[in-house]
Amino acid sequence: MSSSDIFIGETIGTAILILLGGGVCAAVTLKASKARNAGWLAIAFGWGFAVMTAVYISGPLSGAHLNPAVTIALAIKNSDWSNVPVYLAGQLLGAMIGAALVWVAYYGQFHAHLTDKEIVGGPGAQATTAKAVEAEEQGAGPVLGIFSTGPEIRNAAQNLATEIIGTVVLILAVLTQGLNDKGNGLGVLGGLVTALVVVSIGLSLGGPTGYAINPARDLGPRIVHALLPLPNKGGSDWSYAWIPVVGPLIGGAIAAGIYNVAFA
Repeated sequence: MSSSDIFIGETIGTAILILLGGGVCAAVTLKASKARNAGWLAIAFGWGFAVMTAVYISGPLSGAHLNPAVTIALAIKNSDWSNVPVYLAGQLLGAMIGAALVWVAYYGQFHAHLTDKEIVGGPGAQATTAKAVEAEEQGAGPVLGIFSTGPEIRNAAQNLATEIIGTVVLILAVLTQGLNDKGNGLGVLGGLVTALVVVSIGLSLGGPTGYAINPARDLGPRIVHALLPLPNKGGSDWSYAWIPVVGPLIGGAIAAGIYNVAFA
């Protein structure tokens, strides 16, 4: 794979991942959406199918890492760091493009949601829940969850551990079951396996933090949330943003170490 193939593949694949994954979050969250309140099950399966679709589209070009934790784990496994910067650059750019496309696709719903007095407050607004007050105090705006993750209980050590654990499960599944014949990315069957593992992680381990398990998936859309001209969007919760970046990177490295010791 050439550097251009890697960059283009990762940009396209990660954009598709975030468009469909962020899209299901928007569909469930935004007040004027037909899928509003579809629930956590819809989100978990939506993200799983997003992974599968993105892998199948980008796999032939880049091996469909789509996640810096996967890239770091494969670099450790294969002792080859030469293409890591290209992968990471494509993933971050793709995540930002995908998040912007979610905004375009749900433009009217974002505006309706963020100008609704029951959502953002103002004269005639309903009493704000304690959870909403806490989120606002922490700098998380009312639609930030469409773009990036946040904890239900703010405890840095627990939140970091949750992201590490979830990512270890994901990367071990990729390394043991998901790789293509060359061992440098996801294969056709691996895309399906990884998608189902992401659904499982979402259902079983997603409750505490929203299961970023992918630094680009969280950081790129968070940057876009900060930049987009959304009315009453609130903060981007930068004080928490390091956890869904550092946790998955640590988890990917740990999983690669376990793989090299136990499976290689």
